[in-house]
Amino acid sequence: MAKNYYSFDKRKKELAKKKKKEEKRLRKLERKNPLPDGEVNDDTEDVTTTEESSL
Repeated sequence: MAKNYYSFDKRKKELAKKKKKEEKRLRKLERKNPLPDGEVNDDTEDVTTTEESSL
């Protein structure tokens, strides 16, 4: 029988949780400071790419 790889599953859960938390933070920020019609906010940085490169 194969052995479970718990550390991989744990890391995957942690990354999903961080991503969800960041998306929630961005939604709250958008509600607080709405952009004018037709404009898109390009200043947001993808957090996962910076985290993965530091590993």
